[in-house]
Amino acid sequence: MKYIKKPVTIEAIQWDGLNLHEIIEFVGSSLSYSICDTAWEVGKGRPYVVDMTIHTLEGDHKVSIGDFVIKGVSGEFYPCKPDIFKQTYDSAN
Repeated sequence: MKYIKKPVTIEAIQWDGLNLHEIIEFVGSSLSYSICDTAWEVGKGRPYVVDMTIHTLEGDHKVSIGDFVIKGVSGEFYPCKPDIFKQTYDSAN
């Protein structure tokens, strides 16, 4: 059998290595990360995130710079590689 994916509008944000506060605000408690230094917290420099993970029902998923973080239809979060994201989603704007 063949199936067609139902059209659904999702929310997503791309991790660019600099927008840590946006990612934290978007994902909330499903996110964990490690930073090498804390100078960025007082407005000096950029955060150097050495590990970012989203905790899902299917397990933990690492997030790499360039990945899109997607909020699914049930409010779950998961990362998606940029090439897959561009093949799967179009802008709703």
